[in-house]
This record gives sequence, C-alpha cells and structure tokens, in this order.
Amino acid sequence: MSHILIVDDEPALLRTLRINLQARHYAVLTAATGQEALDSVGRTPPGAILLDLGLPDLDGVDVIKGVRSTLSTPIVVLSGRADTEEKIRALDAGADDYVTKPFNLDELMARLRAVLRRPAAAAREPLVRLGAFEVDLEATLVTGPDGPVRLTPIEWRILALLLANPGRLVHGQRILTEVWGPDSVERRNYLRVYLATLRRKLEADPARPRHLITEPGIGYRYQP
Repeated sequence: MSHILIVDDEPALLRTLRINLQARHYAVLTAATGQEALDSVGRTPPGAILLDLGLPDLDGVDVIKGVRSTLSTPIVVLSGRADTEEKIRALDAGADDYVTKPFNLDELMARLRAVLRRPAAAAREPLVRLGAFEVDLEATLVTGPDGPVRLTPIEWRILALLLANPGRLVHGQRILTEVWGPDSVERRNYLRVYLATLRRKLEADPARPRHLITEPGIGYRYQP
C-alpha cells in the first residue's frame, strides 16, 4: 500500500479522517473535488480510496468509473446518500464497499482493513493483440503489418477503455464521460465518428468489424 486517498469536499471531515488514519500509521493524501482525485490517482496510484459521492464538480460514480478504467484500487464510498439505488449505482460502477454518513469511525477502519486484505487483481497485460495489430498500452504504440499506426490522444483513450474490458459491453455514456467529461451527452455523434476511424485503422474489414463491435443504441465492445 502506498497511501490512502480521501476524497471529500467537507474540510472538517477530511481533517478528522486524515488525523485518524495517520494515527493508525497510514500515509494519507486528500482531494476536495473529483478532478483533483483523478489527477492524484494518475500521478500516484493509492492503496485505497475513501470517496464521497457528492462532490462539487463530478458525481462520485463518475470518479469511480474513471479510476476503474485503469486501476483495481479498493474504493470505499462514504456518502450521505442512503438510497438503495445510489448504493447499487456505486457498487455497479466498481466500488468495493459503501458506508453511509454519519458513520462509526471504528467500523470504517475495519471496512478499510477488509478491502486492503483482498488480493490485488492481476495487472493488465500491456501488450494486446487486436487481429493483425499489436497494441502496447504502456508505450501507447500500435504496430500493424505495415508498421506503426498513429492514433490521436482521444482515439487512445477510447481504445484503452475498451481493451480494459475485454468481451464486456461498455456503455456509450460511460465512454463519453471518461473521455470528454460529464457534460458530454451531445457528443454522441463524435463517438460514432471516432469508432469508425479506429475501425479503419485497426480492422481488416472496417465494414464488418471483428474486434471493435457496436451494440446499437447501447455502447461498444472489444471482442478479443
């Protein structure tokens, strides 16, 4: 474990959790917004995340999805939202546990210890075969029969999200949110254009794709 990242916009709660975690010999970083949290995770992957859902810039569920696109870091939600639907949304997005505010500190620490004891998921293979193409996720390099294939930064972000979920449907709105941000509902046409471009670059027959599959009206799927 490197550190615990606490994400909450309540300064008093951030301070209380930081003091209590440090007293238990955890290293701690804090973030008051969803974007700060994602930036922090991108710089230094944490050992676990304590995450509030009601953030001032992003919905906490979108933060969970952003983390889950690259990391299996344990996430414990701390939220005043007690609705069952909210809990299901967070857990379906990839949270490991859900604690409703106000909470008992000793119980929270026990839940944190429990998620930290779980075996880490296997690291994602940086080299992926996509038909005749080899995708190096770590080096952001695609090599095909005729040599390197250039992808734009947005094409890379879309492709990496699909490759991180082999065989699984990735909802179109999730791709829009993680690539363009939470206010991206009107960019759905952009997504279709970018997928068509990716197929032209990476599919042997773009008109009949074998690996970058559209699920009409729902989303997209990487089929190994």
